[in-house]
Amino acid sequence: MQKMQDVKRFTKNLTLLYVEDDPISRTYTLELLQELFTKVVVANDGLEGLKKYKKNHIDLILTDQTMPHMNGFDMMKKIREEDPDIPILMLSAYTNADAFVKAIESGVDAYIVKPIVYDKFFSTLLKITSKLQTIQQAKESINLLQQYQMVVDSNSIVSKSDLKGHITYANKAFCQISGYSEDELLGHPHNIIRHPDEPAKRFQNLWHTIKHEKKTWHGILKNRKKDGSTYYVQSTISPILDQKGNILEFIALRNDITDIMNQKRVFENDIINFQEPVVVYMKLDDFSVIEDFYDTNMVYLIQKEVKKFLEFEANKANIMFGKIYQLRYGEFAIAFDKEILPFSLEVYVEKLKLFHEQIKDKIVVIKELQYQISLLISIAYENDHILESARIGIKKLQQIKKDFMISNDLAHHEKLNAQKNLQIIASIKQAIANKKIISHFQPIVENSTQKISRYESLVRLIDENDQVLSPFEFLEIAKKGKYYHQITQIVLENSFKILETKDINISINISLKDLQSSRIRNTILSLLNRYRLYAGQITFELLEDEDLANFQTILSFINRIKEMGVKIAIDDFGSGYANYERLQNYKPDILKIDGSLIKNIDQNRYSLSIVKNIVLFAKDQGIQTTAEFVENETIYKIVKDLGIDYSQGYYFSKPHPL
Repeated sequence: MQKMQDVKRFTKNLTLLYVEDDPISRTYTLELLQELFTKVVVANDGLEGLKKYKKNHIDLILTDQTMPHMNGFDMMKKIREEDPDIPILMLSAYTNADAFVKAIESGVDAYIVKPIVYDKFFSTLLKITSKLQTIQQAKESINLLQQYQMVVDSNSIVSKSDLKGHITYANKAFCQISGYSEDELLGHPHNIIRHPDEPAKRFQNLWHTIKHEKKTWHGILKNRKKDGSTYYVQSTISPILDQKGNILEFIALRNDITDIMNQKRVFENDIINFQEPVVVYMKLDDFSVIEDFYDTNMVYLIQKEVKKFLEFEANKANIMFGKIYQLRYGEFAIAFDKEILPFSLEVYVEKLKLFHEQIKDKIVVIKELQYQISLLISIAYENDHILESARIGIKKLQQIKKDFMISNDLAHHEKLNAQKNLQIIASIKQAIANKKIISHFQPIVENSTQKISRYESLVRLIDENDQVLSPFEFLEIAKKGKYYHQITQIVLENSFKILETKDINISINISLKDLQSSRIRNTILSLLNRYRLYAGQITFELLEDEDLANFQTILSFINRIKEMGVKIAIDDFGSGYANYERLQNYKPDILKIDGSLIKNIDQNRYSLSIVKNIVLFAKDQGIQTTAEFVENETIYKIVKDLGIDYSQGYYFSKPHPL
């Protein structure tokens, strides 16, 4: 009895939306509902119910299942889009299992069979009001939290997020430091500002602390602004709990400590004041590994101790003519004005090289860690944009696997390369628009008969001056932009079309990067279906890439097109990424031996030995072989004598239109 009174006391303050098309049922049920609810909003069908829901503040919905204009399920779906938590009770005259299962799958809170039995209805209402009370309490907690938040909003960077980490609130300070507007932040996960240098394990630990342990997490985080620049924050992230200990949301308070963590701004300002600046840029070669293994606090400590070590050693070596700046990402720098040097720049460079050799592989002890120094050094002192040149020098050193470089004028060359690349991209865009991506075809000759067995389709670009460009001049640039897959599609279409006019076999280069694209896979399948009569005349030459994902998807696709009659060749076998392990997976019909092994096979015994072994392996496995870069008769005779099945190269023909 007491429970009934408690429920009535609670429901008297609620507004119920009651949707029923049957007037008799509506009259009977309404009498029952008005005993429990002070305000009942009545609708005759789902469409009217949806309209009244939008016009009134509704706490609870009771709806029929089958109605004209819009049924109860469709109305419920529309309402759930606006309020996923609102309790909905479904009325139905159907008692079969299908109707019940459909209601449950649609997310109703209760399923009530007509006519309503008071005791059962009350029992259901008891559970629903319990849910409503929890929601109400949560709203009260959030209201309190919002008031507390106002206190700290003016002095801290504040954000809130839901249980999935999606941002539900971001204050002005958050927007200002991140560079994102409020609209750009709301609804997105916090990884919108996550810096790629922060290891995933760090965030796994963070989430475990706040979500599973329901504790507060403290620490320093490196974040990335909308413009790509970096900022650091001292963060406190806490779960907000209801009275039962359930997490309602998360709140994060942060303070900007970028100036403490980063001397980049000071460093750049100092350089501006030098008449003839000299910049020595240094980077810990294995810093990315350090960031993967250690948290931000330990990374900061490593940089701090390494800086002390470098200052001590640089003073000993007499190369310290200014302070050492501790920059970001394991980077350090010395900058000074050339006029303060007591000796020539040439002497300074030699001293710098000697210093570099002396500190190589030395150990710095940091707590329990013994860190071995591995340093890249780039020095710039001539021409404009010295700092930029020094930084580019570090990138070059990483690419060429060296550790010391004089980087004068690199910024100028980089700018010229960038301008050239932009021109190439413009040419690619124009060629695609004007249908000037074409295919040339180079014959592949059967060595035993010297007759053409098939043609390789090779992409060409006709530029605005009607010059024909080879792929070496534009394809790598295309890979960095959005046009690479478009070019692949055009080459595929050009190659298949030729089969309608020429009775020939065609080989088409296709990279595994291409096959990672569902768009390209669908294009190939579409073309094979359209030209199914010619499928047996097609060979796909697979080019391997370093960044390979979704390997199983690619392998399944290869097997599928082989079943359609297509042959598979492994291109550039013997160098790069192609290896024997891949052969087990691809089960190719042909191995194309890399041209770097063939072009000097008449002079290089090492190349000859490698090719011999490849041919022996291929014959043992029943795989045919093709030699690329057969440029003269001498090479042709060697590859023929080795038992290679096919040859391709300028000895027979250059690529040309068919």
